[in-house]
Amino acid sequence: MHQENSQFMLEAIRLSVANVEEGKGGPFGAVVVKDGKIIARGTNQVTASKDPTAHAEVVAIRNACEVLNSFQLDGCEIYTSCEPCPMCLGAIYWARPDKLYYANSKEDAASIEFDDQFIYEEIALPVAKRKLFTQQILRDEALAAFEKWKDSPLKIEY
Repeated sequence: MHQENSQFMLEAIRLSVANVEEGKGGPFGAVVVKDGKIIARGTNQVTASKDPTAHAEVVAIRNACEVLNSFQLDGCEIYTSCEPCPMCLGAIYWARPDKLYYANSKEDAASIEFDDQFIYEEIALPVAKRKLFTQQILRDEALAAFEKWKDSPLKIEY
């Protein structure tokens, strides 16, 4: 790993430690880098913001998109203090950065009671076998929005 990469990861780790020390949330930090510079930072803010989606990676992505005035992170790298959970990994894929680096593993996170394995397992199951009751309803009515999207001259594809 290049020295430059180490500095970016050390910042993500510093953020994760500070987040715990300041009592602001879980031990997770992330930075977004573009052209060799940190353009955005994020820490876990789930408990502080009462938002279950406010994971460090999601917060960093939101901040980076605001800085770039874009909904994608082309040409960017994400450094996160821990292997992303399924939600964050999905958000990272949607943001489309060029690279992702992480420090702690999901097994490390599980050892301190942040265990996302059940989500990975649930996602792999057919809908009817998942623990969360899930049922498709009103599909025909909902297709109207998809039909409008397909033909809309106003859409911005992503």
